[in-house]
Amino acid sequence: MTGKVTAEETKTRTAGDAGWHLSRYNLSAPVPGTRKVAIANLYRGTCAEYAPIEGYLMSVLEELDENHPIIERLAKRGVICDFDERAALECMGRMACGMPHSIGLTICPTMGCNFDCPYCFEDHGRGKMAPEVQDDVVALAERMLDASRAKGISVTWFGGEPLLAPDIVESLSDRLMALADEKGVEYGASIITNGYLLTQEVVDMLDRCKVKSAQVTIDGLGATHDATRYLRGGGPTFERIVSNLRDLKIPFRVNIRHNVHEGNKHEVDNLSAFIEKLAEESGNNLVYYPAPVTGSDAADARGKEVGLLCDSDASDIGVRQEAERFSVGRGHYCGAHSMWSVGIDDYGNLQKCWEAVDKPQFSFGTAHDWDPKDPLASASKADNLTMYLNTASPVPDDECTECVWLPMCVGGCPHWRITNKRRCIAFKDDPEAYVLALHARIGEDKANEDGASENGEAAEEAAQ
Repeated sequence: MTGKVTAEETKTRTAGDAGWHLSRYNLSAPVPGTRKVAIANLYRGTCAEYAPIEGYLMSVLEELDENHPIIERLAKRGVICDFDERAALECMGRMACGMPHSIGLTICPTMGCNFDCPYCFEDHGRGKMAPEVQDDVVALAERMLDASRAKGISVTWFGGEPLLAPDIVESLSDRLMALADEKGVEYGASIITNGYLLTQEVVDMLDRCKVKSAQVTIDGLGATHDATRYLRGGGPTFERIVSNLRDLKIPFRVNIRHNVHEGNKHEVDNLSAFIEKLAEESGNNLVYYPAPVTGSDAADARGKEVGLLCDSDASDIGVRQEAERFSVGRGHYCGAHSMWSVGIDDYGNLQKCWEAVDKPQFSFGTAHDWDPKDPLASASKADNLTMYLNTASPVPDDECTECVWLPMCVGGCPHWRITNKRRCIAFKDDPEAYVLALHARIGEDKANEDGASENGEAAEEAAQ
């Protein structure tokens, strides 16, 4: 042995040899007025500017020394990686189904509603949840906790209009919070309400019941709102909702959803400014976000129409909405992809989707009978459970599997895939508009240096 080191032994590996490659989920756009490029990584949920030299280094990435200092920075942002991101998304989808942090219960104390909105996807009516069904809900929650070993209970109060039955919201909340204490798990809740029936007494009750956020829809200013969100039997609602949001002391966040359609899309900016001013005046945490209206069988059957935005016309609204809730990529679209998230109607029927919660034909079982320890055998109609779960990653669609948007849309809404067809992101063919919207909102901030953007938490919750 001579002790000499050969040239071959001193040769370092390239980044390509070490497995580094550009992410398959990068979107880019030139930053106007500069030589820089904004790159958004949909898997990691980052967006930042890159100078020409950085762009060049990315173009020759696999030839760089594996210890080149640019690698750590780019890897932290997710624009390069040394693993299969698509396989990771599929793994996340399986984990979302089988390894819950918390069980999710969307509870409808009534399917009745005091509004008659023309675009609503529900057929309203019926009474309130009976005491024996409430018993079944609590018993189901306990079975789900025991079977899943989840660390929390997450409740969404839904309907119909849940505040038509505030007594049920309060009594069931008390029982579910007691169950959480007994099991040593966390408890949290949110509510979807039209806001018309809010009073200080109701708000205080919701606060005691650990409601952390509410969603209230306002469709425009004054008469514009009243044209689509009116009382059953007729009558305006705008002034009362706004008065409630201004005059009540609301200790939780209120997400103000704007259902955008042809008749009100011109008011997006004005309504956003109005909500911002209303938040300042009231001291309440009010967060505006727009959401394009889409059609529904229930609305068609009622013969009531608004000028619905088709997907192509909704592009600018969709860009704004999605930019507000930009987040880390995920393996599931919503709770319909999790075994441990269920909707419960006023009769105790179980469904996987909010849009199906009033439709018995989509029910897979009841709160009384369904046992998550043996979910298929105890389901009254197992197909209604499996057809939703099986739209999760890996997505059963080759085009979706290869699509750059996969971390964000995860194949799209499961209910739409099942009942209609795949519904792609409205701005799918205009990625530069989305990247520039992200760049305008996020820019080169510290959140991106840490490898993750600030989430649009309010809109993200409301989309679940």
